[in-house]
Amino acid sequence: MVDVPGTLDEMGVFEPRYRAFLETVASERVRLHRYCNRMVGGTLDGEDVVQEVLFEAFRKLERQDADRPLLPWLLRIAYNRCIDHLRRHAVQARKETFAADPDEAPAPVVTGREVGRALERMVLLLPPKERACLLLKDVFDYSLEEVAPLVGSTVGGVKSALNRARRKLAQAPPASDRVTPSAADARLQQLYVERFNRRDWEGVRKLIARDCRLRITDVYAGQMGEQYFGNFAALPFEWRLAPGLIDDEGVVLVMRRGDGGWSTYAVVRLDVGGGRVTRIRQYSRCPWVIDAARLVAE
Repeated sequence: MVDVPGTLDEMGVFEPRYRAFLETVASERVRLHRYCNRMVGGTLDGEDVVQEVLFEAFRKLERQDADRPLLPWLLRIAYNRCIDHLRRHAVQARKETFAADPDEAPAPVVTGREVGRALERMVLLLPPKERACLLLKDVFDYSLEEVAPLVGSTVGGVKSALNRARRKLAQAPPASDRVTPSAADARLQQLYVERFNRRDWEGVRKLIARDCRLRITDVYAGQMGEQYFGNFAALPFEWRLAPGLIDDEGVVLVMRRGDGGWSTYAVVRLDVGGGRVTRIRQYSRCPWVIDAARLVAE
């Protein structure tokens, strides 16, 4: 058996066994992304977590009971991965915004469309455990008994977390956590689009750091290489890049021309540091991400 590296960014070109696993879990991808998206507060961050969840599940596949449903198992892994993500990004500290209320106090029930609107506003302000309990119970419709093992708690602990979360959502004002990129970063992204559209590969290379990392959804994760440009040059249709938005974050859209005009083929997220692109994440095989993208005036 081929030894599988321990982290996604070390895996390189994904092997056939991993692709076969992805086909097995394909029917759960949308629900898994919905959960991770709401847990970490963003479409793109949610998909990044999904990628990590699927790779971890692949590594642990032999330990999974084949007779048990996949989604609860994936959600249990996703909960821990979302916690890791929130810790890395220091979002968890936002929970101090609200003081915890006594568990015994009655809590208003927030359901249906009201839950969706509240979660959109407040997802980054709830502590992760409360957030997960609310999502799994009120959005995914799991029972208290089913939620408890997914978040490593008891039924009583889940009830308490739900009470706190529902009160906070009912009482809290709208929240905004969007970060406006610097003018220099925005200009770098603009240059990236312009030079790519001119097929000025040498000019694009000058914008990219030597140690730039590349991830293409379900296909590759590792060092940026020349093959990336060759893949674009070999696309069998007319294409161009354009500026876009997902969750108010500036992204680059790969646009494809078809019989009905231009449509979004892929989304590219650029990380910038030191005046160079340090990481490129291309979301090519996840329509739930592409559907969230909006084209902006060029």
